[in-house]
Amino acid sequence: MIQNYYNSFLKLPLISQSSILTILIIAFTFFSILLLLGLRKSYKLKKENERLEKLSEEMSKKEEEYTDFTEGHMYQ
Repeated sequence: MIQNYYNSFLKLPLISQSSILTILIIAFTFFSILLLLGLRKSYKLKKENERLEKLSEEMSKKEEEYTDFTEGHMYQ
């Protein structure tokens, strides 16, 4: 009696295949969107970094040599 009840319990699926497939599709879609957003952000940060490096190089070319401005200061 107990053996028949146990065997019939094992035959009942707790979660159907279609609901597992639906959950997997939703999870795949969610993580794909996160991956695409991360790649987009990485591309934008790389582009901004290149722009700032170029700006830094331009500023260093225009930079004059340092001159000591404290020579004429009255508190020496």
